Amino acid sequence: MEAVAHLIETLLSPVIGLINKVLWDYVLVYGLLAVGLYFTVRLRFVQVRRFPHMLHVIGRGTDGDTAGISPFQALCTSLASRVGTGNLAGVAIALSVGEPGALFWMWCTAVLGMATAYAESALAQLYKVRDENGQYRGGPSYYMARGLKKKWMAVAFALCLLLTYGLVFSSVHANAMAQSLRSAFGFSQAQIATGLVLLTAVIIFGGLRTIARFAEWVVPFMSVGYLGLAAWVVVTHLGQVPEVLSLVLRSAFGLDAAAGGVFGAIAVAMLQGVKRGLYSNEAGMGSAPNVAAAATPVPHHPSSQGFVQSLGVFIDTLLICSATGFVILLSGVLGQGGDGVQITQNAMTVFFGGWGTYFVAIALFFFAFTTIIGNYSYAESNLLYLGGGRWSLLALRLAALAVIVWGVYSKVQLVWDAADAAMALMASINLVAIVMLSGVVIKLTRDYDRQLSEGRSPTFHIAQYPELGDGVDHEIWKEPTPRS
Repeated sequence: MEAVAHLIETLLSPVIGLINKVLWDYVLVYGLLAVGLYFTVRLRFVQVRRFPHMLHVIGRGTDGDTAGISPFQALCTSLASRVGTGNLAGVAIALSVGEPGALFWMWCTAVLGMATAYAESALAQLYKVRDENGQYRGGPSYYMARGLKKKWMAVAFALCLLLTYGLVFSSVHANAMAQSLRSAFGFSQAQIATGLVLLTAVIIFGGLRTIARFAEWVVPFMSVGYLGLAAWVVVTHLGQVPEVLSLVLRSAFGLDAAAGGVFGAIAVAMLQGVKRGLYSNEAGMGSAPNVAAAATPVPHHPSSQGFVQSLGVFIDTLLICSATGFVILLSGVLGQGGDGVQITQNAMTVFFGGWGTYFVAIALFFFAFTTIIGNYSYAESNLLYLGGGRWSLLALRLAALAVIVWGVYSKVQLVWDAADAAMALMASINLVAIVMLSGVVIKLTRDYDRQLSEGRSPTFHIAQYPELGDGVDHEIWKEPTPRS
């Protein structure tokens, strides 16, 4: 058996390695930036000019529509997936490999990614459907099949997402939690595995609404708590902040590099910042649209949920990732060695003493655990798209629990690399789809802008856009009945 496993690994490793190198080092890094820039220009910097409006569309209510979760629940569920180990370990790795300038390129990636996130989530809202329980479902698979009429593309995307978000990534985050909790608190692997399985089972067996309610309470708590401590560090070291900002900008443009190495330094900083930024905020990956489609948009327009998910990118990268970056740079521990989690723990120890290690372990637990829950919700939506029923849903839930146990005990690099390759393929498919549907995004945005400029609460009526055809559910997007 070991010989067979070794043979499979020998055959697959070069293929997976090639896919990752081509897609992650070349296609996705520049492709995601290009798509973000494209939507930024075509939508007239929608993420900047409508930023204040984003804060007005994240309410907790559903305006009487019980088929969906609230915009706030959708934001928290997507943040549950976005905010994970990358916000702690990933930022530290980016700064370690790409120097402080990587943080600047993460900011640039987030600003452009906000436009991409808006586009893909608005599309997910437009092409959503009601499932057999009357609950809203949607995502990239739906707008590929219903908007582009490309069933093969939708199936390929759904399969890639099921593999990565539904299974393998859960093991990755479980492994990270296990290492951190064992180091900080001395828990055994059996204790960690048992606790994670029980907590996860209680939530995912409750379905999407239970996941959304869990995220609605836990995500704000963990995010505000982490940002609060980081803000305390910044405020108490305010005099050093200008120096840190100067360091970030100089490093980003290679101004401190030796003669002849300027372009190389810029390239390394840019590559690390862009990769880690994209990996963290997931803009363009096609993940967040799955929960965006499950929301009841308030106001009743697909674009409003696009704004909600655009704000999610801002919170993930420009707030939480920046918080980690500033804590590390202000601490002076960068360059002293260690992996991503160790660097962040060492930085927290500088400011908070011995309990800094415990805080990072607790923060990592919440960030990684909510990511597992958020990722599962995406997988469930795509399983249902593929025609999965009650028994296949049960199988997915049991498999999700099993890979958590496996992740606590194991560390198989090939599987992780395979997940990266599948996610790269998934993102590539999604980018092609949203660019092909960019005309629809522009039409939605202009309709929303026009109604706002007229002083009205935007409402989308499919009857006004017959050219969108039968891909849009006319029952969902008909003119709403006035409420008495």
